Amino acid sequence: MMRIGIDLGGTKIEALALAADGEELRRIRVETPRHDYAKTLNAIAGLVHTLETDLGQQATVGVGIPGTVMRPSGLVKNANSTWIIGQPLERDLSAALDREVRCENDANCLALSEATDGSGAGYRVVFAVILGTGCGGGLSIDARVHEGRNSVAGEWGHNSLPWPRGDEFPGPACYCGKSGCIETWISGTALGKDYERATGAPLSGKEVVDAADGGDAQAEAAIRRLEDRIARGFASLVNVIDPDVIVVGGGLSRLGSLYRNVPALLESYGFGGGIKTPIVPALHGDSSGVRGAAWLWPNRS
Repeated sequence: MMRIGIDLGGTKIEALALAADGEELRRIRVETPRHDYAKTLNAIAGLVHTLETDLGQQATVGVGIPGTVMRPSGLVKNANSTWIIGQPLERDLSAALDREVRCENDANCLALSEATDGSGAGYRVVFAVILGTGCGGGLSIDARVHEGRNSVAGEWGHNSLPWPRGDEFPGPACYCGKSGCIETWISGTALGKDYERATGAPLSGKEVVDAADGGDAQAEAAIRRLEDRIARGFASLVNVIDPDVIVVGGGLSRLGSLYRNVPALLESYGFGGGIKTPIVPALHGDSSGVRGAAWLWPNRS
């Protein structure tokens, strides 16, 4: 049966139709109706109807969201698309489309996509990390999403940065209300802020990477600090979960030095040393989230 995956982003909603074997059939996108829950529901339903009409068959539907669906209430929490917080999104979409719709955190969708037919295929326990504007994570076990009892499994970005240096404590304030969360140190946004703290010059994360490529010594130093913090964060993941592979998505996943430098740092930080966990970029890149949403059928615990 055909599968449709939806990626509900802050600025765009993307829909992807996959054949039963995973072949991509068609992809479409529209702008997100920001701050309007009813119009967001209508936009998602409209994308599904368009794909099904154009392709001449009905599909299962999965939706990746920038937040978490609480079980069993079905209400959304922890979403940076704030207008869906507290809403029964999964239930309302199921009613609108007259079938069961499955919603899942976008980082969990990344993990599922990569575990199914991406860089994590063939591994039993896959931890997926999103290093983009923020820092998220998702966990797949046996090619199924693992949500956890409280629907927050994988939210490593809101743990504290491990083994903080003197100038890293208590750390920047986080939108979650705490300080020093991993997300405030490890993301494209955090990279730009770290550079600004060191130099006084406001740059985005991408601009810092470009400056390092151009020989800016301060930018290179900021990236080395980023790599060290990523290694410390990954070491805490290994100590608790010990995944078979760590798959990296998001804008910073394109930073090649991560895969050259972080593994040795991770080995040194891991408990007892000798840590050999593979760290690999997401095979499907920016498409992993929408592909993982499609693969929520049947792969959800």
